Amino acid sequence: VQLQASGGGLVQAGGSLRLSCVASGRTFSSYAMGWFRQAPGKEREFVTAISRSGSIIYYADSVKGRFTISRDNAKNTVALQMNSLKPEDTAVYYCARDRLGRGRVGAARTASEYHYWGQGTQVTVSS
Repeated sequence: VQLQASGGGLVQAGGSLRLSCVASGRTFSSYAMGWFRQAPGKEREFVTAISRSGSIIYYADSVKGRFTISRDNAKNTVALQMNSLKPEDTAVYYCARDRLGRGRVGAARTASEYHYWGQGTQVTVSS
């Protein structure tokens, strides 16, 4: 399985970016997906996750109301719409695939529950 993330860049505070992650393979709809981020000198942190069908979604408190995750199982893609960006959102953003597949109810919020990771895309928010 390969995950290819794209859409990062440099944006001013208050601006928006849309990240996209495309997964290879034919089992995309069988797995919950998540987005994590890692800022310099900090540990990787949970941002948001979406269940296999998209009916269950979790957000970190720090992004709730500003970020929106979505998925298109027909296109093997998961997207992250980021609005009202803040300088503290600056990080490398990673998409990830849950390790359990159909054994997962909902979606996980810890990095250890994800087995495959994309290469990361840099998001920089200037003040």
